[in-house]
Amino acid sequence: MSIFQLYFNLGVQHITDIVGYDHILFLITLCAVYSLKQWKNILVLITAFTIGHTTSLVLATFNFINIPVEIIEFLIPITILITSLANIFQKNEFVSLRLHLIKYCIALFFGLIHGLGFSNYLRNLLGSEENIIKPLFAFNLGIELGQLLIVIIVLFLTAITVYLGHVKKREWNLILSGAGLGVSLILIIDRFPF
Repeated sequence: MSIFQLYFNLGVQHITDIVGYDHILFLITLCAVYSLKQWKNILVLITAFTIGHTTSLVLATFNFINIPVEIIEFLIPITILITSLANIFQKNEFVSLRLHLIKYCIALFFGLIHGLGFSNYLRNLLGSEENIIKPLFAFNLGIELGQLLIVIIVLFLTAITVYLGHVKKREWNLILSGAGLGVSLILIIDRFPF
């Protein structure tokens, strides 16, 4: 197995690992207000999230920024809490251009936080590598593929639940966002750094 394939697989495994469910939960809450028909909007949000976490992942891996792990692990559930609350207070299914731009900026910023969470894991892995550019790129690409798989699964579950199960889209949003809200509160209390 090549170095590229090894780190690519590690990236996919890291994002899809149920032990790291906080990242998965963020993606679920990010998608909760959207349907399969709105895949372009989701793609834009995931791209913003990707840009954010790629940027911080690279900066932290090269030691340009170094924020204590406890702070990052505390901030990650806060991103889930804020996203969940925004979804709950969003009254209709239509996302205006203005609201979508706000969501884009938030996803970009939250991506920075989540990337810092990935960087601690990656920095430990890269300790023995002579050249970290290729493994860093492969790991990040693996994370992106894993994220897209999670988003596709959420959108298909939404389609099945709403269209075949006849659950109202607003109710499905409240179920997903409510779950995100509840779990994020537990994580915030659990990870409180002070």
